[in-house]
Amino acid sequence: MTTQDERLGEVTEVADGVQVRFRRSWPDPIGDVWSALTDPDRTARWFGSYDGERRVGGAGTLTMTHEEGATGEPMQIVECDPPHRLVVRWESEQAWRIELDLAEEQGRTVLVFTQVFPAGTDAGDYVLGWHWYLDKLGAEVTGAPGPGGWETFLAATAPAYGRPTP
Repeated sequence: MTTQDERLGEVTEVADGVQVRFRRSWPDPIGDVWSALTDPDRTARWFGSYDGERRVGGAGTLTMTHEEGATGEPMQIVECDPPHRLVVRWESEQAWRIELDLAEEQGRTVLVFTQVFPAGTDAGDYVLGWHWYLDKLGAEVTGAPGPGGWETFLAATAPAYGRPTP
């Protein structure tokens, strides 16, 4: 059984900024988790839709499907090594590089999510957001219930990151 604490992201200062890292795992096959990360129908259910070229160097537009008033933002596929590694560069509030690494360990598929923000960034809100989205990914992979609405999730999870509840 996975506990809340095992699902928490880690925020650490690194040489080039502030790193947010999550480690999640599921008993599902690596191909299924990869599909949940890359199949357009599945990604739209937990995160967003990508309209563009699906190849290394390919560019397109990402629209987050669970954000009120979200508009499409430029995204580029930097690396893609199915079913083990996907790296994207996403032009949101700033230039974001998101790294998704999958491996099989002891009969489970492990995802390591990594994002580095510029030095001095208060990553508290970002880590909460990614936690919520990764919980939604887990629901997509396993078929279990998701984290619920944002406000409910925030009230339950924000204290674990030292953030005030709404």
